[in-house]
Amino acid sequence: MVLNKKILIVDDEKGLLDILRLTLQKEGFNNIQCAETATDALRLARETEFDLMLLDVMLPDFSGFDLCQEIRKFSYTPIIFITALDTDFNQFTGLAIGGDDYITKPLKPLLIVSKVRAILRRQEYITSQVMDNKAPVYSYSRFVLNMSDGTLMVNCEPVACTAKELELLRFFCDNPNRVFTASQLYEAVWGLDSIGDDKTVIMHISTLRKKLGDNAKQPEIIINQRGIGYKFIPPKNEDAL
Repeated sequence: MVLNKKILIVDDEKGLLDILRLTLQKEGFNNIQCAETATDALRLARETEFDLMLLDVMLPDFSGFDLCQEIRKFSYTPIIFITALDTDFNQFTGLAIGGDDYITKPLKPLLIVSKVRAILRRQEYITSQVMDNKAPVYSYSRFVLNMSDGTLMVNCEPVACTAKELELLRFFCDNPNRVFTASQLYEAVWGLDSIGDDKTVIMHISTLRKKLGDNAKQPEIIINQRGIGYKFIPPKNEDAL
């Protein structure tokens, strides 16, 4: 059940940390741990298998971006960045290194709860499919996506992916040769109405292209329909590298 999930909140502002914790507790999330430094957060992440992490970008010892990169060496727990740096560069950086989404300050309690619930519901759904042996396998000439064990093989080599990258690729595989706007993709994969979050989708598509070996300037697998959206074209046998 979503409310039983383990959540780690990392922020060096104690007042903000308390607001985040109380906001989630009011919604019934009681299995919460907090850390005020990246060092403490990394220790907790190694000791406990969390279901979701909320990471502030600006931490006193090292940044939330660096912390995410360290966590990604041993865990693919979904990560939502909390940032006061409302710029494309910082948001893209967080998503490119393994973040699943981001929230900008000043924080909006309803948005926080919505994003947390959406990510946890998606994780629960995927887990249930794996347990019921219903998770699909998508096999193409260039890559094989196995949702039962959460793996992506590209040209017979394993490629590490975050949960959201795998979900986005799965959605494309389920809907080949169809065009979707960034907003539609966000709603389908992140489970929320798009609230100016198109950049999240754009960055995930960018990282997926790199991992699939798809040329960013002339993509052949996930292509742009200018002014419309994105379309997944299944690789043919002759596309194998």
